[in-house]
Amino acid sequence: MSSTNTAASVVQFAMKNALRAEAAIEPDPVSTSPATKETQIIAIYGKGGIGKSFTLANLSYMMAQQGKKVLLIGCDPKSDTTSLLFGGKACPTIIETSSKKKLAGEQVSIGDVCFIRDGVFAMELGGPEVGRGCGGRGIIHGFETLEKLGFHDWGFDYVLLDFLGDVVCGGFGLPIARDMCQKVIVVGSNDLQSLYVANNVCSAVEYFRKLGGNVGVAGLVINKEDGTGEAAKFAEAVGIPVLASIPANDDIRRKSANYEIIGRPGTQWAPVFEDLASNVASAPPVRPKPLSQDQLLSLFSSEITGRDYVMQPATVADMLGRETVEKKTLEVVYDEA
Repeated sequence: MSSTNTAASVVQFAMKNALRAEAAIEPDPVSTSPATKETQIIAIYGKGGIGKSFTLANLSYMMAQQGKKVLLIGCDPKSDTTSLLFGGKACPTIIETSSKKKLAGEQVSIGDVCFIRDGVFAMELGGPEVGRGCGGRGIIHGFETLEKLGFHDWGFDYVLLDFLGDVVCGGFGLPIARDMCQKVIVVGSNDLQSLYVANNVCSAVEYFRKLGGNVGVAGLVINKEDGTGEAAKFAEAVGIPVLASIPANDDIRRKSANYEIIGRPGTQWAPVFEDLASNVASAPPVRPKPLSQDQLLSLFSSEITGRDYVMQPATVADMLGRETVEKKTLEVVYDEA
């Protein structure tokens, strides 16, 4: 046997022993302690037009004035999340900026897409134009860009994600499906459609919890509270707390329509957002109990929903608009032997 072959055999033998020794080492036990992150990532969902952006702009502003480092990310193709924060001015979206930079052969930088007002950091993911692409895929692309920019290394106390809730596209469910946030907040009011969306979000959370997910619902923000109580009954029924009730007030409506921040310390509406900021910070993520359609309808009076109506089956005559003669089948039926 040549010295070369002998040396090769010795090396192979040493490698096998090293692999055996490595395989014999017991792995570290799986951690059973609750997951902890310094940054609270919170996704806010709700029906379009229910007041998510209004709520988040004022909440993020109040948090910043309380000394928290806050990042507000708009995840709605309408890109209206930051409009209130910046006095109605459009914030360049990550998707649009990324496309332009790519055509120019350049990289997106933080200063291209992230802007600050009074301590609040804000950006918009954006989305495709109507009929020109999938909004959910735009969300996915936006988060991929955020990761390249170093999202997981940013040192924020809170990251607030503003999501459109009345869609079922997978991209809008990313925070829940992939454990990208610790908890979800739903915004609703005392109307059936907004609570239907809120219930759908709770159903999504419950679905992914059954698959091993960890995201929970921190609670409900009631916007345009008029005292009828359906939203509060919904929160109690699904087992989540009410984090804040923002009254249906003309002063609030007028100021928000003029892009005015009302969640400022020392102002008339400051206590509402101070309490909301405190509750958002401390509310644990809980596993909701979504309602069936009948249970959801039962929160409202039958005069409002018409749930007592008995559905009547349609007939062929109804469809044709005239009486019909029943035709016997042409099928040949043989006598039983």
